[in-house]
Amino acid sequence: MFTGIIETVGTVRAVRSGGGGQVIAVELGQAAGGVRPGDSIAVSGVCLTVSRLAGTAADFDVSGETLARSTLAAVKAGMQVNLERALPADGRFGGHIVLGHVDGTGRLAAMEKRGSFTEMRFAVGAELLDEMVMKGSVAIDGISLTISEIDERGFSVALIPTTLKETTLSRARIGDVVNIETDILIKAVRKYISKLAGGGGLTVEKLREHGF
Repeated sequence: MFTGIIETVGTVRAVRSGGGGQVIAVELGQAAGGVRPGDSIAVSGVCLTVSRLAGTAADFDVSGETLARSTLAAVKAGMQVNLERALPADGRFGGHIVLGHVDGTGRLAAMEKRGSFTEMRFAVGAELLDEMVMKGSVAIDGISLTISEIDERGFSVALIPTTLKETTLSRARIGDVVNIETDILIKAVRKYISKLAGGGGLTVEKLREHGF
């Protein structure tokens, strides 16, 4: 599990084909401390397993499914990625629950400076918007953020200067594609309510049947 608090920005050293997917080599920098093969690291929001270590560089095996659902299919040597090691049991929980299981991608549609803050708007599909709420949490390229606005076409987030400075969003441009992970708590509630509703929609009678 992760929290969406980025530890450092790493650089992709190499990308090569392997095992029906890809092998991505990433320079971990300060995030290399204590890392061993088999450990989980979120790479721009995607939970990957360290398959090999060479100094402060790590290899990650990326499956075809992960490539299809995330931006990692387009990653190239020299690109920068957000890095966060898995949260230790005694670690400080600073963001929100992030699993590193990307739900899909979104596209940066607009960006506006508002004082010291930067507001970014992302265009996403209805299937992702259905799992978002105002003031709820969302992970964008692994970064824990709060939804400030939402409508049928997308959502907005406001970034503080520190977040921009310490993540890859500082280099974001209109049209860039990002990884999106919606809040696991909203997913769980949505699934539970869907089961309660059955095929005929949620009614007062059905709620009463289940003790509400």
